[in-house]
Amino acid sequence: MKLTGALLSSIVLTAALATPAFAALGEDGTTVQADVARMKGVLRITSSAAFTVHEITTESGVVVREYVSPDDKVFAVSWRGPLIPDLRQMLGGYYGQFQQAANAPHLGGHRHLTIREPGLVVQSSGRMRAFFGRAWAPDLVPQNFSVDDIK
Repeated sequence: MKLTGALLSSIVLTAALATPAFAALGEDGTTVQADVARMKGVLRITSSAAFTVHEITTESGVVVREYVSPDDKVFAVSWRGPLIPDLRQMLGGYYGQFQQAANAPHLGGHRHLTIREPGLVVQSSGRMRAFFGRAWAPDLVPQNFSVDDIK
């Protein structure tokens, strides 16, 4: 059976519209449960007056942390583990900006990546089975929060 362009486009559009929302950088923190389900992980929440950390640990050993401000916005994400998680999911609306910057020539080769763009900072590094990284939206970071605390 041969798929026509219109039918293929319809399938892609339907799949995109059926995709659930995720707690991505800059988005609402209430969607963290969708991330837990998609990653098939276990959630642990740590709260302070300045922010809440939603830590998701997957069966494969990947740990993702989503930092949520008191006004319920994900202002930072971090990851570590044997695999790099789905950065499209984690960076949400910032993914296009990340992808464009990541495709530009940069120092550090294929193991290290640092992106400093207006409104987005991404640091990623690692080697096979030992990856780590973090990303944050500087304009969303709460006052009195140090980005050094993004672990």
